[in-house]
Amino acid sequence: MATRQATYAEASIRVLKGLEPVKQRPGMYTRTDNPLHVVQEVIDNAADEALAGFGHRIALTLHVDGSISIDDDGRGIPFGLHPEEQVSVVEIVFTRLHAGGKFDKGAGGAYSFSGGLHGVGVSVTNALALRLQVSVWRDGQVASLAFAGGDVVEPLSLRKATAAERKHGTSVRVWPDPKYFESPELPRHDLLHLLRSKAVLMPGVTVSLTHEKSGETQTWAYKGGLSDYLLQTLPADPLIPLFEGAQYAGANETENFAEGEGAAWCVAFTDDGAVLRESYVNLIPTVAGGTHESGLKDGLFGAIKGFIELHALLPKGVKLMPEDVFSRASFVLSAKVLDPQFQGQIKERLNSRDALRLVSAYVKPALELWLNQHVDLGRKLAELVIRQAQTRQRASQKVEKRKGSGVAVLPGKLTDCESRDLGFNEVFLVEGDSAGGSAKMGRDKETQAVLPLRGKVLNTWEVERDRLFANTEVHDIAVAIGVDPHGPNDVVDLGGLRYGKVCILSDADVDGSHIQVLLLTLFFRHFPKLIEAGHVYIARPPLYRIDAPARGKRPAAKLYVLDDGELEAALDKLRKEGAREGSWSIGRFKGLGEMNAEQLWETTLNPETRRLLPVSFAALGFDATASAMTRLMGKGEAAARRELMELRGDQIELDV
Repeated sequence: MATRQATYAEASIRVLKGLEPVKQRPGMYTRTDNPLHVVQEVIDNAADEALAGFGHRIALTLHVDGSISIDDDGRGIPFGLHPEEQVSVVEIVFTRLHAGGKFDKGAGGAYSFSGGLHGVGVSVTNALALRLQVSVWRDGQVASLAFAGGDVVEPLSLRKATAAERKHGTSVRVWPDPKYFESPELPRHDLLHLLRSKAVLMPGVTVSLTHEKSGETQTWAYKGGLSDYLLQTLPADPLIPLFEGAQYAGANETENFAEGEGAAWCVAFTDDGAVLRESYVNLIPTVAGGTHESGLKDGLFGAIKGFIELHALLPKGVKLMPEDVFSRASFVLSAKVLDPQFQGQIKERLNSRDALRLVSAYVKPALELWLNQHVDLGRKLAELVIRQAQTRQRASQKVEKRKGSGVAVLPGKLTDCESRDLGFNEVFLVEGDSAGGSAKMGRDKETQAVLPLRGKVLNTWEVERDRLFANTEVHDIAVAIGVDPHGPNDVVDLGGLRYGKVCILSDADVDGSHIQVLLLTLFFRHFPKLIEAGHVYIARPPLYRIDAPARGKRPAAKLYVLDDGELEAALDKLRKEGAREGSWSIGRFKGLGEMNAEQLWETTLNPETRRLLPVSFAALGFDATASAMTRLMGKGEAAARRELMELRGDQIELDV
């Protein structure tokens, strides 16, 4: 007997207010394994003051009662009434999501460069705290207030500062709520690394950690910069002297970078052993790397490859790839980006496309000059890189020998890549000849192949395996990837696989989505082991291009966004940056064929800046996914599809 559904009416919709979203879903805003990230949000605010040139001291104290204090000597958070909200600014900062002083990057903004970008940092810290106390020294006064669970429990109070007190700064003491974290303890090693790295990246700033229980205090203050830090932490001695440099854009920058944007770096090359890699954006540690690291990789590779070619050092038959240079590089990289775009609130990875060009544009000429000034060391480095390339190619050749020689004739419309290394090479199944032409011109010929598809692929859900090759497109796909059709329980030899990544590349509109579904149907039904082994991907080209005007320190730029949601977010961001309403222009790509080779490379093909989604059925499991696919793609499932549309149709956004 079917159970009666609960009432669904206007009152069923709940609107989360204030800090409730954080308490309901803390994992969306911070790490929940321990409270280090919520403490780091406060440390980052103190570091932003130092980065802006207003602070020289950050002191962290671990108290006996489990609370943590963070003190700085910055300007102090303003505590007057906000002109629009008519609430104390310091209260807004700790109780409102998306409120902060770091949105305005234009002239007169409080912070030109900062790690805090979303305005959710310390408000998350407050929401997940049993108690949080704030004291601010500013304008000859001391302001104090306290919160519990994100709510004000001790309203703002003001008093006159005494002669013995500091003149400016902020002190925050927080008691993280254990119920939100798997462990209430701060990981000691990670905390020490965080504090030490802040000192390294901010010469002249003293960072300290005090244990109240033992009275022990550790202090970090570096004057030697990145090279001292890298040498102290490097697992092995470098093969050649460190390559160190720093460069930032000036007011008359010709590369369309904002004034002050740039990077400092220190790189060491070692012959063997583990490598050390640390990167930062506006002092925020980016443990998952990102486009600034890709810029360093691009700059190093371009300079070293140019040196090798200039001196004719490359043996016949050896082809260099960026990983041959980067695999033995240890580095510390600190980038300054005016408006960085991070992946998620915890900011583990930088996604800003411009950061690749920014770092590469400064690193490459600096290394070219260094190599030409130190030719003997350059030759030594070239030998290391060439050895790495030869080792990689030998490993690839061993795989080729196991594949055997019985290879079918490749389809004539396939534009193949030169590499046979599955760790790098990839094929793009591209919708249409015109898009295929742009992809062929814009691709990396070494590692990227293109197979244009004419028209929509056959729905193969109910096609028998022995009838698959009657369809030309399906036949060409199977031959190009080098794997025979198979079932989920078959023992499949993937030794003939010709590409490590099989990427579906179609238009960003409804027709493109339909082609995606048809190709996914083909792979799930007849090549499931490819999906299971992680070889199938979906490329996500942009739907819109925004020509943004200059605003503040930010020069005019072209912005690419995936969909309507990202478009609205991008326009809202332009407004906050001071762009006049309507001063931008928006273009919609009707198809990939409208994108030239350079645009397609930058947005969709470049491994360092593209968005590529791995395809997997692990979340639902194979059987549940098969059931859903039958419902969607089966010829006799019209009634089931109609029922699905009637039940869930209002949850879909149509693109008409």
